[in-house]
Order: sequence, then C-alpha cells, then structure tokens
Amino acid sequence: MNSDDYKLIVDGIPKDPGVYRFIGVREEILYVGKAKNLKNRLNSYFGDKKYTLAKTKALVRNAKHIEFTITENEQDALLLENSLIKTHQPRYNVMLKDGKTYTYICIKKEDFPRVFFTRKLIKDGSVYFGPYTSKYKADIILQLIKTLFPLRTCNLNLSPAALQKNKYKVCLEYHIKNCNGPCQHYETAEEYKNKIEQIKNMLKGHLRKVREYLVEQMNYHAEHMEFEKAQQCKMNLSAFEDYQGKSTVVSTSIKDVDVFSIAIDEEDAYIHFLKVIDGAVIHTYTMEASKNCDEDPSQILSLAIPILRDKFDSIANEIIVPFEISIPEKETIITIPKAGDKKKLLDLSISNIQYYLLQKKRERMNKGGKLTPAERILKTLQNDLHLKDVPLHIECFDNSNIQGTNPVAACVVFKNAKPSKKDYRHFNIKSVEGPNDFASMEEVVYRRYSRLLEEGQELPQLVIIDGGKGQLSAALKSIEKLKLQDRFSIIGIAKKLEEIYFPNDSIPLHINKKSESLKLIQQLRNEAHRFGISFHRNQRSKNFIKTELMHIKGVGEKTAQKLLKKFGSVAGIRNANREDLKQEVGEEITKKIFSYFDLQQKEKQDNEQAQ
Repeated sequence: MNSDDYKLIVDGIPKDPGVYRFIGVREEILYVGKAKNLKNRLNSYFGDKKYTLAKTKALVRNAKHIEFTITENEQDALLLENSLIKTHQPRYNVMLKDGKTYTYICIKKEDFPRVFFTRKLIKDGSVYFGPYTSKYKADIILQLIKTLFPLRTCNLNLSPAALQKNKYKVCLEYHIKNCNGPCQHYETAEEYKNKIEQIKNMLKGHLRKVREYLVEQMNYHAEHMEFEKAQQCKMNLSAFEDYQGKSTVVSTSIKDVDVFSIAIDEEDAYIHFLKVIDGAVIHTYTMEASKNCDEDPSQILSLAIPILRDKFDSIANEIIVPFEISIPEKETIITIPKAGDKKKLLDLSISNIQYYLLQKKRERMNKGGKLTPAERILKTLQNDLHLKDVPLHIECFDNSNIQGTNPVAACVVFKNAKPSKKDYRHFNIKSVEGPNDFASMEEVVYRRYSRLLEEGQELPQLVIIDGGKGQLSAALKSIEKLKLQDRFSIIGIAKKLEEIYFPNDSIPLHINKKSESLKLIQQLRNEAHRFGISFHRNQRSKNFIKTELMHIKGVGEKTAQKLLKKFGSVAGIRNANREDLKQEVGEEITKKIFSYFDLQQKEKQDNEQAQ
C-alpha cells in the first residue's frame, strides 16, 4: 500500500479512539494497533519516511488495505487490541517468546494428589506453579516440601472405592517415613488435604500461613504428649524458617505487588517480572520478545504484563512499573515510585533486566551470531586489545587543571559503546597540593573503585587512562591497592601518536588509525576531556565569583552569575553605566556594588600615598 492509495481513504478515517489493522494480500492480519486518534496515528505511517524503521516500511509495503474499529475510549481500544493480538498473532506485532522448556511444580488432580516436577502443562484440572528458570532452586523447594509434608509418590488409584477393597500394602516409602500410608488408611483424606493446602500456600508465597500451620501442629502434639511427633514438627519448623530467611524480604509495609521493568536492544525486548507476596520476593522471571514493528517500550510492556500475570496466576491489585502504561485491568493500581521501598524494588528489577541484557549480548558475541553495529565495534576492540572479556562497560579518566588551580578529574562511562551520562562522575582533588597529575590520577581512581566495591556495584571490563606510561602507572597503584588488577583490564592512551600502553609494558600498541575500535577509544578520551574541562570551568567560575562579587553584602551567587553573564567580567561591572546596572539588579543592589568599588578604589589610593 503506497501513499497514493492511502490518500484515497484518508478522508474517511475518523479522529476517534479505536483499533486499526493492516491487512495483507491473502486477507491475513499483518499488524494490530490501538490509537487515541485513529487518523493521526495512521497518518504517521504515510508521512515523512526518513526516520521510519525498515520493518515499518515493509509492513506498509506488504499491506493491501487498512481496516479499523472505533471504540468508546482508549481503554476499550486497549482491550480489543489485546484480544486481536492473542487470537491472530500478527507477524509484525511484538512476539512474546514463551519459555516452554522451563520446569513447573505440579499438584496433580487426583485423590491424595502427588506433587512433582513437569515440563508439560496438561489441562486436566491439575494445579501448576512456575515456571522456574532454575531447576536447582525448584529442586530445593520440592525437597523442602517433601521434608515438611510427607506425600505419596506412587501412581496407585486411591479413590474411595479402591481403598474400600483393602488391596494395597504399604511400600518402602512408608517404612522410611517418606509417606504416611494413605493406601492403608494410616492417613485420612482430610489430613492429606490440609497438607496440600499448605503446600499451595508455600508455592504461592503465603509463608506466614505455612508457619502458623507448623506451629499449630507442634503445639497439638505437645499437648497430647506425642513428644516425638512434636520434636519432628519443631525440626520441620526450623527447616522452614531457614528457607523463609533466604527469601528476599522487601518491606513489612509492602504486601502483594507485581513489579515489571523492560530493557530493549536493536532487535529484542526483555521484560523482567518480580512477584512479591507478604513483603518478600517469591518469584522472578524474564520474558523475551521480538520487537518487530512495536518499538515503544510502554506498548510492549502493556502487552506483556497481562500475559505474565495470567501465566503466574497473579491477583495482586498493585503493579509497580518504571513509566506510564495502559493495561486492560481497570481496577489494578499502577504505581511509578520516585522514592522509598517501592522505588528500591523497582531498581532491583531494573538492575536484573540490565544485567540480563548484558548477558544476552555477551552470549551473542561469543556464539558469533549476527552482531549489531555496537557489538561489532566492541568485539573488534576486544580483539585489538587482546582482552579477556568483551568490554560492554568501559570507563575513562582525565585530569584537568590550569597551573595547578582548581584541580579536578572526570570519569565518563560507556555502556554498549554508547555514553551512559547518568553514570558520569567528576572529582575535586582533595589530597594533592599543586599541579601533580600523577598523584591526582592515583587519588581519583582509588576513590572511584573503592566506592563501587563498597556499594556492590558492577565493575567495568575496561578502564582507559588519558595519558601515557606515567599516568597509567599512577592509576595502577590504586588498582593494586584495591586488589582489582585481575578484575578488569586497564590501558593508557598517549595523545600525540595515539599510542596504547599496557601495565608493566614499555612498548606501546599502535592501532590502525581507521579502526573502529580506536575511534571508540578516542571518543571516550575526548568525552572525558570535555566533561572534565566543563567541570573545571564551573569550579573556576564559582571560585572567581566567591572571591570577588560575593564579598559584597546582598549579592548572592545567582546575582553574581547574572552580572558576569551580562558584563563579561568584574572589570566590566566596575566600568558599567549606573543605569545599565540598575536595570539588571535594581537600585538597592546597584548602590551596594558601587559603594564596594568606591571603597576598593579609596583603599588603593590610600596605599599608594602611604608608599
């Protein structure tokens, strides 16, 4: 479908909210989207295509015509969009990848239910918990369940009719106390049902109910002088409390919430889910999605959340997300926290999804699959510098001072070959007197990485020092003090010949001047220099303001900056016309400024006469 075809129908498209569908030549649905204003949204597909994604261009090119459905409001459009996507699975919509090979814990629908691992979901009324991404962790949970609540493992038919015939005998599992023998009526259906309910509570994360049940059982046996059984309950309680203590407790003020975050790269999106019950994280899961034509993180997250909540049977009435989203569940509270425990919980999810994204990039590079431009450059850099790891996280340091005044340093951070400006840091030099670049570099490198270690933050794979052998050796002193020399690689770059120096090696490496990896190193070095110079100028300006204008009573920092911006310097202010000054700061401040300058002039004249 081209722009000319669209012009023939555009006048008939309403500006109401609704859902639109791109239809292919075989009348199949290629893409489903929602819009607050159908006309404006569809116009965006046929306007200026300069910045349109290739997949979007392909969608428009392959579409035969467009259909749309008007709805009462945007919320109804969202519901209809979700329904159509689930039903038709259009090829250009985001494709959420389901982890079908993950492990589930099944509580079988049968008399005296068995509890076991499975990778197949059979719709026979059985209850499934999961999926568990770690078989090891799921095994720990299942072993604890068997310890706390002995269950049968056989597949005998234990229906009431079969039990009445008394044709079964207890097996070895009964004798080694792994089963209480329901096949021989040693355990009633009611007692078994109570254990299954507690297992469900445990798997749902309702740990408080399980603890109360175990305490109640222990007290019951103690009151009836069944001390051996009471001791066993006490041991079970201790094992349970040990398991409970390993759960990630969030806050006693937070009850049941679902937390979602998202990270995207050029091709895929990754959605992270934290399930919190009674203030503890009881489950985490990451879903992958092929973006196709859905590039908006908000839209992808809006689609993924109902699917994940349904997958994990979540009924939490509050969702924590990083930005505004629309979901079909109108009664659910959507929270975008700015501070407090909920913000910490969101930060935890974001940290997990960012780490997952880095892991996926590493896997893709190591497997030699199709690389993005950024991944290709980083792989080249790894090869050029003979690095052990792909440098997905790089930091670069630069010192800045003029004749030793206001010495400062800058650290810039690149992640995935792009600046991560929120991670940039600048430093005022504290322990060095005078223009000593080597000592300054040693100080800031030590401060930077001692802080990262203290806060438990991730370390870079590569550190770049702007300078030659001397600067690199100074930085290396701090690295060795912190015992980090084996945790990441460090190099120095000398500006004149763009020589790369390695620790304890006097012979530099020369990278091809046209190499993408050298250009990335130069970009880091230049960015660190720019950031450092900018901070240095700010510091000099602040000190200049403080030593001159801010001696005048009534003149604050903002007023001083305003005057310097207008008149260029203190000398310019001193020589300014009184009326011009008054227009900027008013009569009262103007009087104080001129009084100050007059007093300075008088003191100067008195000193000259005294000499």
